[in-house]
Amino acid sequence: MNHKIEVSGLRKSFGGLAVLRDINLRVEPGAVVALIGPSGSGKSTLLRCLNLLVIPDGGRVRIGESSFSFDAGGTLPGAREQARFRSNAGMVFQHFNLFPHMTVLQNVMEGPVSVKSAPKAEAEALARRLLAKVGLSDKVDAFPNKLSGGQKQRVAIARALAMEPEVMLFDEATSALDPELVGEVLGVMRDLAAEGMTMIIVTHEIGFAREVADRVVFMRDGVIVEEGPAREVIGQPREEATKAFLSHFHTRG
Repeated sequence: MNHKIEVSGLRKSFGGLAVLRDINLRVEPGAVVALIGPSGSGKSTLLRCLNLLVIPDGGRVRIGESSFSFDAGGTLPGAREQARFRSNAGMVFQHFNLFPHMTVLQNVMEGPVSVKSAPKAEAEALARRLLAKVGLSDKVDAFPNKLSGGQKQRVAIARALAMEPEVMLFDEATSALDPELVGEVLGVMRDLAAEGMTMIIVTHEIGFAREVADRVVFMRDGVIVEEGPAREVIGQPREEATKAFLSHFHTRG
């Protein structure tokens, strides 16, 4: 299998509204794909379908060795299968969703202990290593309400990494942050990309997408309008819709 993520014919409607229409996407191991496009284009729904937080109406999703078909006649995954599949795709949301009553260290340990039944000492060593990786060794005993938004988001990234996922999915991970805190979160994402983590990033940070992503996928109205090498799509978009969208951003060179 030369693709880490494979999406075929993915469809999803909410009520009468088709949010995803026949999405096909392939991501090689170690590749970083940025999903860009206007609000309501289906980007976040696509990520949630990849993580089974939203169950698609049709099509197929594969991450690594695990795949599910959602076409008529296919059986929907049970809760245990969904949880196993989900642990393969670490998800970082716009809002951090940390457990307020747990310290930073406990937040990062929780997944390995409760989902993977990891021994506490092993989970703690892993959590400390990951918190060092995101630059938060000095905050292990702090509670989330004592952290800045950027620090909370870095804890959320460490927490997702603690499940040792095959891929990481970022859904507007910086859009709720104050501008001066965006850089520290993008820095962690940049490091992950450099280490070869397979990532799909929904982002409005067009400069970051051009710099860090291998490929950019532009979505509008539930379809992929254009995709290609990041610098090409952002620098010389072919489709009028892509050009119109990118004209709202000031990107250098």
